[in-house]
Amino acid sequence: MPAIRLDSRAGRLYFATQAVAGAAWWIGVFFSDSIRSLTLGELDPILVAWFDIPLFVIGSALVACGVRPMIWVVGSWTMLVGLSMALYATFTGLAGWGALLMVAATVGSVAAGLLVRLGRLPTEWILLGPFAIRLAPVTSTSAHVARTTGQLIVFWGLFLAVFPVIISFIERRWNLHVPFPDAARWAGLVLLIAASALGVWSAAAMSTQGQGTPLPSATARRLVIAGPYRFVRNPMALAGIAQGVGVGLIIDSWLVVVYALCGSLVWNWVVRPLEELDLGERFRAAYDEYARAVRCWTPRLTPFLPADEHPVPQRRSSGAAS
Repeated sequence: MPAIRLDSRAGRLYFATQAVAGAAWWIGVFFSDSIRSLTLGELDPILVAWFDIPLFVIGSALVACGVRPMIWVVGSWTMLVGLSMALYATFTGLAGWGALLMVAATVGSVAAGLLVRLGRLPTEWILLGPFAIRLAPVTSTSAHVARTTGQLIVFWGLFLAVFPVIISFIERRWNLHVPFPDAARWAGLVLLIAASALGVWSAAAMSTQGQGTPLPSATARRLVIAGPYRFVRNPMALAGIAQGVGVGLIIDSWLVVVYALCGSLVWNWVVRPLEELDLGERFRAAYDEYARAVRCWTPRLTPFLPADEHPVPQRRSSGAAS
């Protein structure tokens, strides 16, 4: 994925876009019965507009113009509305699109607010507790394999079963469901099987060659350039995103597909920089050589061989045969 500069200007641009989108939405609410029904259900648009236009639309515009204290007003109001709309849509089955838009606006407002206030996203905040980067303990390969297997069971169970089921329920309860063609289920099954095979292959290489596990809380002690890591730098992440898309296709949920693709953005912009910083500090030249030769998301056509693994050419004898 191409690098995108996330700074205070990007945050202010987001709030400007949010102000314009919010104003356009309110125009649609008052001029279109379908927009009003899909996004507000049976809520009184005049009552909602009385609060939302100054606190959300005008507030976002003020943040975009440099009035930083309004970040707290816009952020607090957006979170309150997002939660309220989610509960309203869940209990009534109405205004699902409005709930989805406000949940997305909540996430966007919080991220953009951090950009405006700090000039960056404080991604290091995730390196706490079980997510802190720690070297795996020195133990046997079989112990690393066992721990990695347990991680796969837990994380695949959560991210590929529990969360998609909840998201699919919300999609249908909020009347957001748009069915896929029947062929999509078969495509999803093929994708899930292939991606799971890649994930298992990656986990096996990490636990047997790296003296650790895929999780940062027990990260590999050695730089792993084996198995799928010879073709792409982050095969576990690639496999996980593809698995999520496959599950979404199988259970006929476009929202699960979006959830998986959003996961790729979070991983690329939040997790990946921290992971690569740690690898660069620990393995230095070896990791720099690897990162230059192997891309993050796009696999190589031929396996990468580090400099110390290149075969030494045999020198031909210059003497005449006797």
